[in-house]
This record gives sequence, structure tokens and C-alpha cells, in this order.
Amino acid sequence: MKYKSNRPYGKLALSVLLDAMGYVSFAIPGIGEFSDIIWAPVSAWIMTKMYKGQKGKIAAGISFVEEALPGLDVIPTFTIMWLYTYVFSKKKESIIEV
Repeated sequence: MKYKSNRPYGKLALSVLLDAMGYVSFAIPGIGEFSDIIWAPVSAWIMTKMYKGQKGKIAAGISFVEEALPGLDVIPTFTIMWLYTYVFSKKKESIIEV
């Protein structure tokens, strides 16, 4: 067994950090929902940069909607996309190479 680079784990750490940034709107009542107006398109753009192709575009759309709608900020969109890409995807971008 040969391990690939730690890049997938770096992307996981970044995903957790970006999801945490999305939760910030709950910490500041009143101002939080206004911050979502700015964070929603930014998170969608970051998602397209992290995940290329069709799946990145779909994830960006989901991320935008999740951040733009009130009350959905608790969904860890970036982490779910990482899990989909590196754990559950049929076309595995596996972390471990056999």
C-alpha cells in the first residue's frame, strides 16, 4: 500500500474551517443574516475552486442556497462535499493507493 500526498486531508481541514465560517452568522444576532448576503456567493466561488467540473458547479449551487437561506447554516456543505469526493464517490479519488 502506498499513500498519496496529504493534500486530501489539507482539503478536509480547509472544508471544516470554511463550514465553521458559515456558522459565524449564528453567533452575531441581527448582523449574522446580513453577513450571509456576502458569504453565500463567496462560499460558492470557493467551492468551484476546490472542486472542478460539474460536481464543483453543483456543489457551489447547493452551497450558495444553503448559505443564502436563513437557518440552513448548520449544514456542513464543504465537509459533505469532501466526504462525497474522497469517501463515497464511485470514481474514487482515493487517499490510499493499493
